[in-house]
Order: sequence, then C-alpha cells, then structure tokens
Amino acid sequence: MRMSVSDANAQLTELVRRAEAGDEVILTRYGRPVVRLVAMASKPDRTARRALIEAIQIDAAAKLTPGPRAAHSQDFLYDADGLPG
Repeated sequence: MRMSVSDANAQLTELVRRAEAGDEVILTRYGRPVVRLVAMASKPDRTARRALIEAIQIDAAAKLTPGPRAAHSQDFLYDADGLPG
C-alpha cells in the first residue's frame, strides 16, 4: 500500500494496524517513497529465552565427544621414566 505522508497523517493508527498485520505500508512525498512502516519483532520473554538457552545447551552436550584430559594429553611424548621418548 502506498500513501502520501500528508494523507497518512490522519490515518496513522490504521496504517500501524495494517503494518502489524504484515501489510507493506510505504509513505511517499511528492510521489517518491520515503518511509516504509514495518512491524517490529517482539522480544521473547525471560522464560522463552531460558528455554531456548537450555535447548541449545542440551543439543551442544549431545554433540560433544570426550577427549583426553588436559593433564594427560601429552603423556604419549614421554616414556615411563618421564623422559622424552
């Protein structure tokens, strides 16, 4: 939907409703597009964010494979006496 800025002035509430509903609202000045009204994405609430974080953590934990412990990761370089082998 295209409308001049001067005409939109009287219908701002309706234009905002239409933008929230997903309609593309473009305001023009002298026939040239200058503004596009779009609905903002709502921010998720605290519980939704927490659920998303927990789901990501569970998914990441399932992908992890345990590797060597850091304290013993270089043991293959040394012999039984602790000397470089």
